[in-house]
Amino acid sequence: MDTLELEPGEYEAAVERARVRAETEPHATAARYDKRLRMVMVALHTGLTVAFRPADVQGLESATVADLSAIELDADGFGLHFPTLDADVWLPGLLAGHFGSKNWMAARMGKAGGQSRSAAKVAASRANGKLGGRPRKNVARSTTSSAGFGSR
Repeated sequence: MDTLELEPGEYEAAVERARVRAETEPHATAARYDKRLRMVMVALHTGLTVAFRPADVQGLESATVADLSAIELDADGFGLHFPTLDADVWLPGLLAGHFGSKNWMAARMGKAGGQSRSAAKVAASRANGKLGGRPRKNVARSTTSSAGFGSR
């Protein structure tokens, strides 16, 4: 097995960065799943408790109560691990509103946008329905034969 070679002072610098992060950024002291509220509750070292719906977090969308009942904290309190799902949640990202990867979040936002039921959208849909619904798309007639060669 290869060993990692560190430059002089690298280890000490990393330890110092971890110490500063632990003192300045919120980190978890406990986490549990509340079945009644259907929320994951995370107690922070600041005394604040935050909660989130598992359905809103990538990797936890289809988790069962049993999956959510086992939550482990990493050593510094910045990560939540769900062992039965092999899923990890990065607490600083979660607190910043990042519930998954950029692609995953974009897909969720696009789906939610398509389901919008604003008053303007409902009114436009009704008006369109009175006119016979959505117009059919015109299919351009091809001037090519089925063999793919033009017929001129």
